[in-house]
Amino acid sequence: MRVLVIGGAGYIGSHVALELLEQGYQVTVFDNLSSGDRLNLHQNSQFIHGSILDPIALRHAMADHQAVVHLAAYKAAGESMLDPGKYAWNNIAGTINILNAMLESKISLLVFSSSAAVYGEPQYLPLDEKHQTIPENFYGQTKLEIEKLLEWYQKLKGLRWAALRYFNAAGYDNQLRVKGLEQNPANLLPVIMEVAVGKRPFLGVFGQDYPTRDGTCIRDYIHVTDLARAHVKSLELLNKKEKILVNLGSENGVTVLEMLETARRITQKSIPSQIQDRRPGDPASLIASSSLARELLGWKAEFSSVENLIESTWNVYRYHFKT
Repeated sequence: MRVLVIGGAGYIGSHVALELLEQGYQVTVFDNLSSGDRLNLHQNSQFIHGSILDPIALRHAMADHQAVVHLAAYKAAGESMLDPGKYAWNNIAGTINILNAMLESKISLLVFSSSAAVYGEPQYLPLDEKHQTIPENFYGQTKLEIEKLLEWYQKLKGLRWAALRYFNAAGYDNQLRVKGLEQNPANLLPVIMEVAVGKRPFLGVFGQDYPTRDGTCIRDYIHVTDLARAHVKSLELLNKKEKILVNLGSENGVTVLEMLETARRITQKSIPSQIQDRRPGDPASLIASSSLARELLGWKAEFSSVENLIESTWNVYRYHFKT
């Protein structure tokens, strides 16, 4: 099967493309390189430089493909609250272009990267798929709107789709086959790494008065290779099911300070930090229930220990910064 991976030069997309290749799929990467990196392109994949805002380019790219994996979205929650038009245009309008190009190309299989941001403030933990969906930022709202579009395209046009609600993606391929660093990262682990290599002066810890075991926020970190494997399993299952909607998380909560202290131990760097004010809208804890993914996909998180998340990321930063 030939799979078009849209956003396949990005951090998560490149790992998905790698896993598809490992499992014997033929892969074409379609990416505008706005946040992706040519360094992430595998030699056995084809590459098309293009934008999801260009319907003609999408239709041409989809020729002779049987499935699409869609990972092309802006994802900075804070920015989405300041520039909703940018996020509506790219994430929602861009996805409509993808869906319409799929129909014209007679492709019915789609795996979509959704987000735990669709849930909003947790009413209970761990979060399962039955939890209410009331996003607290516009980025999460765009993901929720896309899920609704997929439902309608399934009913009206026979689309078979999987929406994978990621929790906090982290880590890198353990064999160092993906080396592209995220540009201007906002997530905890790459920020810690940038402090460790001297690119940033310190780590800002946003709040230490939460009702958690050390006062800092708890998050569920899932290794990007575990995410990638779930995409492949979803694609396989779509031959039997019309719709898959599952959480992808490790089901383990890690505090900011626990991540920081483990990074200090593994990197042998001091990694200065400063306690700062809470950020608006940050829940104290976010932990996934991934039981449905285990049941439907036969999937489990295998690479998501805190140590492996940090070691695999540190290996890539050491490669670039020679530290």
